[in-house]
Amino acid sequence: MVYVKWTFRVVVLVLVAAFLHYTLPQRDIVRIVGTENRRVDFGENSWFWAAPDAGNATTSERDVFIIQTVYPNGNTMEFRNEDTGWGWPPYFKLDTHSLQTEMADLVSTAEEPKWVAIKHYGWRNNFYTIFPNAVGVRAVAGPDVRLIPWTNIAILTALAALLLFAWRVWVQFRERTIDPLMDDVEVATDEARDRARGVWGRFAGWLGTWRGKPRK
Repeated sequence: MVYVKWTFRVVVLVLVAAFLHYTLPQRDIVRIVGTENRRVDFGENSWFWAAPDAGNATTSERDVFIIQTVYPNGNTMEFRNEDTGWGWPPYFKLDTHSLQTEMADLVSTAEEPKWVAIKHYGWRNNFYTIFPNAVGVRAVAGPDVRLIPWTNIAILTALAALLLFAWRVWVQFRERTIDPLMDDVEVATDEARDRARGVWGRFAGWLGTWRGKPRK
C-alpha cells in the first residue's frame, strides 16, 4: 500500500512538472537564419498546435509560420509562430504576422550575427513533429547575456504560496472536523465491542446454567 501511495505521488508530481515546463515561458538566445510559411496537415499531433489566427476558419490544415534558428553552439532549433488567442496557454497572442515581420528583419549570417532572445512555450519533438511556439523576440547584446526569468519566478512563487495556503486550510479542517469525528467513531466502536463482549459473556453464562453438574 505504501508503494502505491508513493507511486501515485510521483506520477502526479511528474505530470505537474511536465505541464508547467510546457506552459511556462522560456527564452532561448539564438541567431535567426530564416523564416518560412509552411503548409501543415494536422494529425495525432494536433494537440500541440495552437488555434488558427484570429478571424480565420478552423480546418484540418493551414499555413503556419516557421522560424529557423541556430544556437551559439551550432545546434539548430525551429519555432512555430501561431496565435494563442484567448485560449490556453493564456498568452493572449494576436500579433503573429507582426512578430513574423520582426523575425524576418532580424535574420543574420554567421559572419555578421544578430543575437536575439526568443520567448516561447512548448517542446520540440522530432518524432511527433511539434515545435515550441514563439510569443516574443528582442535583440540582445550577445550570446552570453544572462536573462533572469522573472515571470516564472513570480508564477512559481504564487503557486507555492497558494499550495501552502491550501495545505494549511486542509490541516485546520482535518483538525477541527475530521479528527474529532474519527475519535468519536473510535470511541463508539470500543463501546460497541465492550457491549458485544458483555452480551456474549451473559449468553455464555446462561448456557452454563444448562450444563449438568459433574457426577461424583
